[in-house]
Amino acid sequence: MTYVVTESCIKCKYTDCVEVCPVDCFHEGPNFLVIDPEECIDCTLCEPECPVNAIYSEDDLPKEQEKFTALNAELSPLWPVITEMKPAPDDAKEWDNVADKLKLLER
Repeated sequence: MTYVVTESCIKCKYTDCVEVCPVDCFHEGPNFLVIDPEECIDCTLCEPECPVNAIYSEDDLPKEQEKFTALNAELSPLWPVITEMKPAPDDAKEWDNVADKLKLLER
């Protein structure tokens, strides 16, 4: 089992989760974070740190978010590892509860 970053992270990109990760499995893209499923040790520390509830265990992933398992696996080798918290984008709060953001994902 691994943890998965889902649609809620797109355009919010809060990085509270990266500070608690003991294996540095988070990778940063232009407007989204992903978890490397090969590195994740299922420690559960990141999930409660996300202020927009974008992180789920693979077993608890809502059906409509299942595509993000493959997306995390696809993008993690392409994007650099992030290990330190950064300020959220200036407009992050505006995107907190917006649905259907996949089309806004920047690769």
